Amino acid sequence: MVDLRPVGYVIGLLVAVLGVMMLLPFLVDLAEGRGHWPVFIESAVITILAGGLTALACSNGVQKGLNIQQTFLLTTGVWVALPIFGAIPFMLGETDARFIDAFFEAMSGLTTTGSTVFSGLDELPKGLLLWRGLLQWLGGIGIIVVAMVFLPELRVGGMQIFRSEGFDTFGKILPRATQISSRISTIYITLTLACAGGYLLAGMNAFDATVHAMTTVATGGFANYDASFGAFSASAEYVAVLFMALAALPFVRFVQMTTGTVRPILTDAQVRGFFMTAAVLVTGLFLWQVSVFGMEGEAALRKTLFNGMSILTGTGYASTDYMLWGGLPVAVIFFAGLIGGCAGSTACSIKIFRYQLLFASIRAQIRRIRAPHGIFTPRYDGRTVSDDVLSSVMSFFVFFVVSLGVLSVALSLTGLDFVTSISGASAALANIGPGLGDEIGPSGNFGGLNDAAKWMLALAMLIGRLELLAVYAIFTRYFWRA
Repeated sequence: MVDLRPVGYVIGLLVAVLGVMMLLPFLVDLAEGRGHWPVFIESAVITILAGGLTALACSNGVQKGLNIQQTFLLTTGVWVALPIFGAIPFMLGETDARFIDAFFEAMSGLTTTGSTVFSGLDELPKGLLLWRGLLQWLGGIGIIVVAMVFLPELRVGGMQIFRSEGFDTFGKILPRATQISSRISTIYITLTLACAGGYLLAGMNAFDATVHAMTTVATGGFANYDASFGAFSASAEYVAVLFMALAALPFVRFVQMTTGTVRPILTDAQVRGFFMTAAVLVTGLFLWQVSVFGMEGEAALRKTLFNGMSILTGTGYASTDYMLWGGLPVAVIFFAGLIGGCAGSTACSIKIFRYQLLFASIRAQIRRIRAPHGIFTPRYDGRTVSDDVLSSVMSFFVFFVVSLGVLSVALSLTGLDFVTSISGASAALANIGPGLGDEIGPSGNFGGLNDAAKWMLALAMLIGRLELLAVYAIFTRYFWRA
């Protein structure tokens, strides 16, 4: 029998912390003077009490480490519990949202997906806008810790290849998470402050700069306006591109840089692969814009650079409706969203390193066909890749494709058209944000979808953010064996 008390204790503490964070939008609403501030006081009281009482009830089961079963349950349980309480301000606030809409928005925020069900963002109280930004910011740092501590230990999706990278602590999972979190938090906050400063220089006001810095560094994409980045200056787009790119890099490399070690980030195969992919994507879209639409050089470069990087990193900002670019660019954008950034970053989707391992395996297999008696071993970043890593990566690809297909069919059965179904499934499972088409594309939102579709998409966000297998494993009979 699995002892759930350590899991409940940690989840309770994190829920209570989420409640404390609600006091920040309370202060903003109080200063704004629109009378919206009681919403966050009520939400904070409910959340802090629920989290605190849960932690107190489970405190007699506290232990220094977690076993594998408890770690799986904690990883999934946190991303289920926090959106439930994160949804409360949307239900009590000016949005007056139903639970499914509020839960969808909170799940989208904490998984840094960026899909939204709300319109009229320009008129919402600042407290609610800040809350959306905070959800993504907290989710961003949370997923870095999950990717660097929990998933490698759980051997999920090939992440075990990063188990020893950058850190020399191999003790219990919780102490290791605490140590890494403290280092990462400093980097994360520094990037956020630098991004906010860049936005201020680009002409944003202090509030917009703060909220958009949070959602940029988290590669989340929640914006304060229905027009997303179309509401800001061209220079703000360049600032966003810089910090979206930085946030998509492995944060362990930033930690190493603070110790004076710059070489790892310059030689990292993931980093090189990410920038090469971004260069090919942006160059292709730029040439299309110039040759087909005759756009001016700088405008074409800026639009393709910004929107291409936004989709590649899974941020989901939009500065223009790229659905109008034509069939080929839209198809390219769709597949670019399925690539993603680097492992150990806030970026989402399949991740660069898995494609690199896939290609390395294919190369080795082709060489074996040409020379059957030769010994050819896939290598990654100068290291030999073990069979269990390759097997884990292949399993991830299979589960991702199958999940995408099943979810697309399920969405279509609710009455959605083909484009909306497959792009919505992709946007949720890969945590990209906007889908394709008039309804959920860059100029629309998910508010008009039926409730069944919203529930499925919210679940897909959770599954995709936790790398699929971390969630699926819980539903197997083998997992619950003593």
